[in-house]
Parts: sequence; C-alpha cells; structure tokens
Amino acid sequence: MKYPFLDVGFTYRTLKEDIDAAYHGLMDSGMYIGGDAVASFEQSFADYCGVKHCVGVGNGLDALVLTLRAYGIGAGDEVIVPANTFIATWLGVAQVGAVPVPVDADPITMNIDLALVPAAITSRTRAIMPVHLYGQPVASTGLRALAEKHDLKIIEDAAQAHGGYDGSRRVGQLGHVAGFSFYPGKNLGAFGDGGAIVTDDDALAKSIRTLGNYGAEKKYQHDEVGYNSRLDPIQAAMLSVKLGKLDEWGARRSAIADIYTEALADAPNLTLPIVPEGIKSAWHLYVVRVPDRDALQAALAQRGVASAMHYPIANHKSGAFEKDFGDMSFPVTEEICRTCLSLPIGPHLSTQQAQEIAQHVNDAVRSLT
Repeated sequence: MKYPFLDVGFTYRTLKEDIDAAYHGLMDSGMYIGGDAVASFEQSFADYCGVKHCVGVGNGLDALVLTLRAYGIGAGDEVIVPANTFIATWLGVAQVGAVPVPVDADPITMNIDLALVPAAITSRTRAIMPVHLYGQPVASTGLRALAEKHDLKIIEDAAQAHGGYDGSRRVGQLGHVAGFSFYPGKNLGAFGDGGAIVTDDDALAKSIRTLGNYGAEKKYQHDEVGYNSRLDPIQAAMLSVKLGKLDEWGARRSAIADIYTEALADAPNLTLPIVPEGIKSAWHLYVVRVPDRDALQAALAQRGVASAMHYPIANHKSGAFEKDFGDMSFPVTEEICRTCLSLPIGPHLSTQQAQEIAQHVNDAVRSLT
C-alpha cells in the first residue's frame, strides 16, 4: 500500500460541488481583480483570526515584505528571526534592505529559542519575527513583554500555522501583525499562490493595502513606490469554501499527531515533536528527528511511506546568505537540519492509515538499530 505525504487534490475532491459553484459564480461575475469575492474572504478570515483587518496579497513572502515596508523598516535596521525556518522569513527582511539577525532554535520546540532573543537586541533592532514553525505557535506572553520593553514590533510569520493557539489567543492575535501563506500545501491552501496579512492596526492595514496596489489608495494617485500584490479573486472564492472546513481538518491533523506520538513513544533513536502546555499546534507538519535520517527515509520509501525534509539546509549555509552568515554557528538548528524528517499528516489520511504508517516507522527505525 502507498501512503502519500500530501494529497492537495483531496480538498477539491471533498468539496468539489461547492468549489465548482464558487468558481462558476466568480467567472460569471466578470470581476477578476478585487471585488466581492476578495472582500468577503478578507472579512471571514479576519473574523476567524479574531482581528479587525485582513488584507489579501499575492503570496506569503509578499505578506512579510509589505508588512516590513509599511512599518518603514529598511536599510540600517535589524529584524530578529529564527535560524531554523523556511528561507522566506529571511528573504522578507533582506528584500526591504534590513538585516536578519538569526537566533538559534529551542531544542524542544524547534521554534526560536526565546531565552536567546534578549541578547540579540541592539539599538538597530526594529522588530522580532517569530515563525510558528511546522504549525506550532511560539509562546507569546514573554515575547510581547520583551517587545514592549524595547519598543519593538512582533511580526508573526504564520505561514504554517492557520488555526493554531497560544492559550486562548489564536495565531494572528499573538503579535502586532501576522503574515499568512495560502500555498496549496498549507492547512488553508489555495489552488495557486496567495497570502494575507491580519492585524488590529487600522493605519497599518491601510498602508499595506496601498502598498500592494501600486502604492495607490485611489486610482492613478500613486503616493508611494508600491507593488502589485493582490489576492486573486478566484483563489479568494476557493479559500472561502475551504475556510469552513479548516477547524475540522485541523482536528483531523491533531488526531493523527496523537496516533503517531502514542505509537512511536518507545521507538529507539527517534525524537518526537513536543508541544508545550497551553499551546495548540495546527500540525501543518509532524517532524521527527533521527540520527540517520536518510536511511530512515529510504526504509520508509521501501515500505510505501512517503516523507519529506523541512528543511535540510540551514539558511545561514544557503547560497543566498552564506557570504554574510556562513561563519556563524547555530548548533541546534544545524542538528535539526541534519536529522529532521516529516511524516505524512493531513485530512487525506484515515485513522487506519495513520496507525499503519506509525507501525511502518516503528519497524523501519528498529531495522536500523
């Protein structure tokens, strides 16, 4: 039997009738930029996140870039980022001319190590950009106090964490602003690229919307050097349908994670993800760590279980940033990159399939010891 790592077509097959109706309605409307479909999704997603504003943009990277630009962050400024994250986090900072200041990962959560953040703050620091990596929210209480003490903005990179919680606060409410991705593989994924920014800040939302519309609040009145970054109404219409299933599918991800965690608790040489008390992960990914990651991946493939690596090359060792950061050492991040392996997770898997995958992982791990 084959166990796919991801099945993005599952969402279409499950919601085909509603998605097709939304598509045809949008196509019949003739409104292919902006319009009611985008406005409706923006309102619905803002309500879902529990904030006042949602601004749809072209993709998750644009969400970060536009937010940084709207805050006036640029050349000479520093933004604290996790060393362990997808490269888009660093790219967003670099693309506005600011300097990413990496902080190593917490060995338990694999998110940014909050204990190391204070030492990274300098007179040039303007913001902290925590990433809710793999869907697990960064604990926000201490971070908010630290940001307030130093007059810093908290910009959540929430690209993987739609629906996650820290206590009673949903992702999107944990900082001053949050950027989301709707890449097809995300928990809330479009059928192409898309992204959004959510915030309670009226002025910030207005500035981001203007920047994403060629720097124009009114047609032909270009007050800023802006971008063309707007959420496509076709994608917005599809996302509106999927949003209604997000919590149900999130619960399914959580159930699968529970199956893995219980079944693999005694697997030798396997480090399982740990979610701190009070945190509710969105379980975008279920990432284990194992000394011989490549051997385990190969053994699973032989058993029909697809897996993936998120992310095998640390950003400071990538070609884009190695010149400026390659001599730095982030030992926890580097260890995660050497040993991480993502197991299949998502609403496309049944309980039985998840149990079978866990058994295959157990068998494969034990065969390597």
